[in-house]
Amino acid sequence: MVAVIKVAGQQFKVEKDQTLYVPHVEGKAGDKVDLEVLLVDADGKLSAGPSVKAKVKAEIVDQVKGDTVIAYKQKRRKGFHKKKGHRTAYTKIKVTSIA
Repeated sequence: MVAVIKVAGQQFKVEKDQTLYVPHVEGKAGDKVDLEVLLVDADGKLSAGPSVKAKVKAEIVDQVKGDTVIAYKQKRRKGFHKKKGHRTAYTKIKVTSIA
């Protein structure tokens, strides 16, 4: 069984026991979360939109940060330069059931 879920405006195609990184979701490691289901494929039978009855349950494995992204600006011959960076927060989840 395959499902398409929506987390923080992004869509992911998931299967049971799959581990993936999603945008930051509140919670601690070990917490259970229910995810919004957009589409389900159960043995060739598709259901989408309001007719979806399935629920996707996941467990938070860890809260992690992504790689450093650096934004650098400079104007030539003016002595102006600005350097900023950030690390995006992600949540590592494991899909426990699609039912």
